[in-house]
Amino acid sequence: MKSSVNVTTNPPRLLPNTLRRVHHIALNVKDIQASRRFYGELLGLRELTGDEIPATLKSLSKSGKVANFITPDGLILDLFAEPELSPPDPDPTREFTRANHIGFDIDPKYFDRAVEVLRQNRVPISHGPVSRPTGRGVYFYDPDGFLIEIRCDPAVKES
Repeated sequence: MKSSVNVTTNPPRLLPNTLRRVHHIALNVKDIQASRRFYGELLGLRELTGDEIPATLKSLSKSGKVANFITPDGLILDLFAEPELSPPDPDPTREFTRANHIGFDIDPKYFDRAVEVLRQNRVPISHGPVSRPTGRGVYFYDPDGFLIEIRCDPAVKES
């Protein structure tokens, strides 16, 4: 029996190694100060300060609603204060997540292509593409509803 559903046999895809690295991981945390002590003092990660803080997060950082750390390999860990957000289960031995999203870095010349691949594959886009002083980003959902971001630094203008 033939299906009447129109299925694309070769949907567009990003080429292998187009995504360069995980740029950052964002976690929702119940107690921002306890998390700052944990990641900064206990684990020894360096907290970003001053001009190191991304421009889009400076006001949240000043108000104590976000803290940014950098790992030894350059991965950024963003902690977002969400004191009212409870895990799905209060028992910490049961699996749950308070992760906000994972952000992948991409070369600016491939950003628009990545957005088009998402659209053509009907990937649910949460928001974006957005443009900021720190670059461009698009937020979308994986098959389990986890938020993913593809982001790039601002494009360098050639002289």
